[in-house]
Amino acid sequence: MQQPPQSKYVPALGFHWLTPYYDAVVGTTTRERSFKQALIKQARVEPVQRVLDLACGTGTLAIWIKQHQPQAEVTGVDGDPAILSLASHKALKADVSVKFDHALSNSLPYPGAHFDRVVSSLFFHHLSWENKERTVRELFRVLKPGGEIHVADWGRAANALMRGLFIFIQLLDGFKNTQDNVSGKLIMLFEQAGFVEVTQRRTFGTVFGTMALYSAIKPS
Repeated sequence: MQQPPQSKYVPALGFHWLTPYYDAVVGTTTRERSFKQALIKQARVEPVQRVLDLACGTGTLAIWIKQHQPQAEVTGVDGDPAILSLASHKALKADVSVKFDHALSNSLPYPGAHFDRVVSSLFFHHLSWENKERTVRELFRVLKPGGEIHVADWGRAANALMRGLFIFIQLLDGFKNTQDNVSGKLIMLFEQAGFVEVTQRRTFGTVFGTMALYSAIKPS
């Protein structure tokens, strides 16, 4: 089957040569531990549930979920084989069992109604609106009825300072793709795909702008 077209793949931080520095950059500029631990708490992963970390990057979130709930089945998926190699090494070093798959977000290699939870952090702002829509439709497909999605990404700026700081992210990742986030369109995105109870749960101020946590449910 021919895969739907996706815009040219852009690696973490925009350039392949920056990939080895991803953890250091994200950890020092985005309050990573705070917002990812909040996302894990929000997701309420239970034993034996299947969890997908979409665009898992170096695997930090997937590893922390597995450490938080060792009996869950955690899978990370990403389009960059180089960063998946880093993720696999980190999981091995942390002595946790996480499966990592190479695939694009608009064509996931999983059957329908397979996962109980999907989590994702700092990914949607990289996508065009068209690919955001394709990705969310795929997430709706692979989630079980009653399954939940929990997303952390840049959101509508909490104040003028946060909006000004976000200019750096827009220069790095593109104004067109990131504008959907700062305009508060992610809630509409999930609702259009059929999710219900779509909510912005909380925000975090960072040196690059406002980080928002979202949740949504696939109807039973």
